[in-house]
Amino acid sequence: MADHSPPDSHNTAGRNEGDRSGKVADFRYKRPSQPQHKARSGSAGNSADELCAPVARRQAYAALDLGTNNCRLLIARPSGENFTVIDAVSRVVRLGEGLAKSGELSDAAMDRALGALQVCADKLRRRNVHLARSVATEACRRASNGMKFIERVRDETGIVLDIITAEEEARLAVLGCHILLEGGEGPAVIFDIGGGSTELILIEPGGPVPRILDWQSVPWGVVSLTDTVGEAAGSAASDRIARYDEMRRLVAASFAEFAQRIAPLAGPNGSIRLLGTSGTVTTLASLHLELPQYDRRAVDGLIVPAASMRDISTRLSRITPDELRNLPCIGSDRADLVVAGCAILESILDIWPAKQLGVADRGIREGILRSLMAADVEGEKSRTAVLNSRTGGGA
Repeated sequence: MADHSPPDSHNTAGRNEGDRSGKVADFRYKRPSQPQHKARSGSAGNSADELCAPVARRQAYAALDLGTNNCRLLIARPSGENFTVIDAVSRVVRLGEGLAKSGELSDAAMDRALGALQVCADKLRRRNVHLARSVATEACRRASNGMKFIERVRDETGIVLDIITAEEEARLAVLGCHILLEGGEGPAVIFDIGGGSTELILIEPGGPVPRILDWQSVPWGVVSLTDTVGEAAGSAASDRIARYDEMRRLVAASFAEFAQRIAPLAGPNGSIRLLGTSGTVTTLASLHLELPQYDRRAVDGLIVPAASMRDISTRLSRITPDELRNLPCIGSDRADLVVAGCAILESILDIWPAKQLGVADRGIREGILRSLMAADVEGEKSRTAVLNSRTGGGA
């Protein structure tokens, strides 16, 4: 197979990242709250938390993540320190199909994504969402027509997509899933195998939000790696093995710099705690459990022996596409992409030979929801403090 270089360089977010990255919410879905800051009888000392709590319970928040392969929406309400999902959308749209070769989003891919986004927009309107944030990742970062597509989405659906940087993508993934990290001492690596990129994040656990010590994003995801390497040269098992080996070689080369940087922080034999958030790790975890169909409750938070994930990856890399499609929890949607995900996962396990692997069916969307809710609470606290100071000043 031909020698390939990654489409982008280390920690490069792409030419379409702009001033809007880091935006808190899509303005047109924001419904300003009108809290009643009246003192109750016998409760003049109410804290800002108590005053804001009824408002928070009523509000619905939404997070939309348009990735290279999937379009996902979560709508939730706060529930104590967590939240309860009240509606969701998950569609395979393959927005980045063909992008690795053409450099732009195809008409068919944009139409598929727009169909899913229209469903999301309808749900956002029906649920009367108070705050929402909608983000787009690697496909829109890389595509020469990415911004034109963003404008089309806004015009046709009302959804204002924020093309976030790879760094912001990594931060949100950590915020959304770090709670599932296996207990232990020292730093850990959280990784997110997406459709167009993979993020590796070294964190220092502890406190409500872990500290990010280092990170890297490489533009190899299940779609971009599959498109770049192409199909096996022939139908023999040896051809599939050669294709898989090429995938692993490309990914390993991209991870090498990051692995070298953080090597001093790894444990004996280079091991480190690992937590994966992606369709790849949840699918392989389902196969490990021999589930007849995907069950998020059984997979999210699972700790799996790394050796089992390697064995499954090796087996999947050698069987035919038809055999892949007939496996439970894979099906036609993932059959042609799962092998690339296996190659990325095995490359990660080569670098950090952990004995077990944490699995998270959560990530960017959950990170967005937590950010929105926290920001809203802080905003209410600030407004309450201002009102209280004015009242006190006039007494």
